[in-house]
Amino acid sequence: MDTLLVHCPSMAKRPCCSSLTESPLVLNPSSRTPKPDPLDRLLESFLGLSDCPPLSLDLSFDRLLESRPCDSDQDDMINRAMRLGSALLEAGRRSARKRATFHNAVVWALPPDLTIKVFSMLDTQSICYAAATYTFFRKCASDPLCYANIDLTAVVPRVNNGVVSTMIQRAGKVLQSIKLGLVPGPTASPGSSQSLVYTIRNSVDASGFSWNDKRSRQGKESSILTRSCLSSLSGDSDAPGALLRRLHLYNIERMDNAALSAALSACPSLLDLEIVGLYVELRQTLESVSKHCHLIGRLHFESSKTGRDDSLKVQTCTDIVNNCPHLISLALRGFKLHDCKIRVLVKGFRELKYVDFSRSYSITGAFLRSLGGNAGGNQLEVLILRDCMHLKEVEVAKFLTAAIAGDFKLLRHLDISNREGLASEGDWYHRCYSTSVIPVKQLLDKRPGFCLLAEFPDEGSFSEIEQMVASEAYSDFSSPSQPSNHTSDGTMFTSSSEISYHSDQGSGNEDCRESNYIIYEESSDEVDFLAG
Repeated sequence: MDTLLVHCPSMAKRPCCSSLTESPLVLNPSSRTPKPDPLDRLLESFLGLSDCPPLSLDLSFDRLLESRPCDSDQDDMINRAMRLGSALLEAGRRSARKRATFHNAVVWALPPDLTIKVFSMLDTQSICYAAATYTFFRKCASDPLCYANIDLTAVVPRVNNGVVSTMIQRAGKVLQSIKLGLVPGPTASPGSSQSLVYTIRNSVDASGFSWNDKRSRQGKESSILTRSCLSSLSGDSDAPGALLRRLHLYNIERMDNAALSAALSACPSLLDLEIVGLYVELRQTLESVSKHCHLIGRLHFESSKTGRDDSLKVQTCTDIVNNCPHLISLALRGFKLHDCKIRVLVKGFRELKYVDFSRSYSITGAFLRSLGGNAGGNQLEVLILRDCMHLKEVEVAKFLTAAIAGDFKLLRHLDISNREGLASEGDWYHRCYSTSVIPVKQLLDKRPGFCLLAEFPDEGSFSEIEQMVASEAYSDFSSPSQPSNHTSDGTMFTSSSEISYHSDQGSGNEDCRESNYIIYEESSDEVDFLAG
């Protein structure tokens, strides 16, 4: 009873001295210091041997071995010495990490909230590096704000679905942007004229990695993104994708139409979508954007196979114009786009300021005639038609003449460069560029701040287009058992020596003559044939 009263804080009665002395539960403060353990004393003596010359330790250990009568005892002694050395090494490293953690916690001046704020300004790789330093940083790096902007782009595969899923789940509802996939290297930047289409199978790239290095990395499934890499975006109304603003996907070879469509359906707040080098169809992607991403302001889509995707329909163009009225920047690079469809897009998006149709094999420039005045396109600031193989010299000349006359007052950048020259009016095979036809000097005199990029081969160095096109088109499209077929837009698709991106020569715009063009019945089966 007396013993219980001594330790009851609610009792006013003070125990007597005898009770304190006799009570086994009352400890002497001096007894709180642990008694030295025999192992501690032995280890301390053993550590004192670190000051001995290594030769002395070697000789001493050899004498101990020689004192053992048989080989098995000697082997056992060697193994025990190695285990002891490893245990001491690990204990030393662990203690060093603890001391470093304590030191960092003392010298790091910022509290957790400000540390998280700093981390939220870093790129994803830097956050991972910081989290690996010590415990405090790791706890701060686990905050959702640190993963609001996920950037896992790289030159070679380094992350898998699990890493992406973990970061998306950590971000939760604060997720703002995601960038995934392979990029060519530091020389290629999004928004430039340089193609970002890239495959790990390339023999050498700007990073200096050889094919053998890449092949060994590519073979590791743990470093490959698959079609389900964005599955964590989906879920209920509180899913991470609900408030996602920016989604950039680069050269993820295993991503397909269904997986991309599912990801877009989970991102109703998306403002910026960039897709490069994915094996997905233009039509299905635009249909998904039109259906789910009504707030989209920037759309950049670069084909993985230049000129082979002819899937876009006029109805799809109309739907996305009606459902996504806030689009300001549109880039569709490397697709087979006809003038009639381009006309619907450029005239339909009233707020459009940036347009890039580089490497489109079917654009002749006829859509430029319907722009200007009250017809639409007056908000354009940047127009890029680089390496459009069917772009006609006469259409460019008419457009520049209209700009000189006062149309397109906001236009400040025009790129009509072509590595093979522009197409002539009568014969697509005849490549040309003449300053007497295109009023470049007059335009620059009239509008001094205008940026006109017109990079062409030197006169007389235009290559044999017919031979080049025939060989490329035959390898991409033709089949010996199919001498001729109709494309999805009703134009003739011929194989063998007659194939040349359709005749116009080959523009594919026969169904879009002037303003009274006819829209032919479009069949998805025909598109599937061309894609195959």
